[in-house]
Amino acid sequence: MRDVVILKEPTELYKILKFEGMVSSGGEAKLVITEGQVKVNGVIETRKRKKIVSGDIVAFGKEEVRIRLK
Repeated sequence: MRDVVILKEPTELYKILKFEGMVSSGGEAKLVITEGQVKVNGVIETRKRKKIVSGDIVAFGKEEVRIRLK
């Protein structure tokens, strides 16, 4: 698991996936979220604009990131 530093919170879930390179585009991020392929804090999340805050753990595929506020 790696830490991801965000400059402001909350940040939308699809933006985390996109900007951290977990997917190739915002459209792909939204698709994998609505298909139920993304977990936030161990629970499947299907809301693209789910607000992510410091301490949250986002998992997609084999990758997991912990969110930290700068």
